[in-house]
Amino acid sequence: MVPAARTLVMTGATRGIGLAAAREVLRRSPETHIVVLGRGSSAAEVLPGLQEISPHVSTVDVDLSSRTSIDAAGAQVEDRLDSGELPPLRGLVFNAGIHLSDALQATVDGYERTFAVNVMSTHQLLRQLHPHIQAPARIVVTVSDAHFGDLRHTAGTMPAPRWAIPEVSRPGAFRRSGSVRAGRRAYVTSKLGGVHLVHEWARLLPAGVDILAYNPSLVVGTGLAREAGGALPFLMSKIIPLVAVTSLVDTPVPAGSKLADVILGVTPAETGTYIHREKVVASSVESYDSDRERELWDWLETVSRTSC
Repeated sequence: MVPAARTLVMTGATRGIGLAAAREVLRRSPETHIVVLGRGSSAAEVLPGLQEISPHVSTVDVDLSSRTSIDAAGAQVEDRLDSGELPPLRGLVFNAGIHLSDALQATVDGYERTFAVNVMSTHQLLRQLHPHIQAPARIVVTVSDAHFGDLRHTAGTMPAPRWAIPEVSRPGAFRRSGSVRAGRRAYVTSKLGGVHLVHEWARLLPAGVDILAYNPSLVVGTGLAREAGGALPFLMSKIIPLVAVTSLVDTPVPAGSKLADVILGVTPAETGTYIHREKVVASSVESYDSDRERELWDWLETVSRTSC
């Protein structure tokens, strides 16, 4: 039996592990139509290469730091699904993320840019598109073991997260917010927020629609550290690649293959769980807080209503 056609919407598919995963999905699942949500120029650059693998690829322009842009991009996907131009929606992948050199940068809407892109955009798109999802389906949110903020998981390169909603959504929320360390704290805090978001959505989505947090762990060559400041870009580009041949570090192609395994259901996991590379493990102790998760959800819903 020929598998039924389906749509997969992806952010963060124009470089790094997301691009590698998109290629793998198209190779392994020719019935899948991937809609790449990304900046117009970046998406246009990768589209020809993806279409060499499969003609079932299209792009939608979006700025994930702008709520208006996200709303417009989601509406385009909705219209194409409603018209039958796209097959049924059976997957969402939120792989986009940023890591900045400070915690002072504001979006056009006034939110701290790291939190807006890494947490708020995920909720906004999922809120807009989840009514269109048909079971069985998988939603994957790329997070990071940096959310642990401890020596074991970050080798001392990252501070611990500092959670407070809505404070962490605002520029200048952390001590010495203009410093590189504050930028790193904003990043790990946003990744903790991503895990919280997965837990709360898992409680609310219908049966057969699973949502998972995926941690690729340390991956070199993704470009994520290019705006991080301090010594991190040097470490990621010059030092860490020296140990990339070990089991501790991945490059985009094998990491993308692992992400594709999660997207396609090759990696077994129950909804709401945290996948470290290829297996389900526990996320940080701090990440399991249902009150905090509901508080984040309620605040994001308030933002959505007041933005309409």
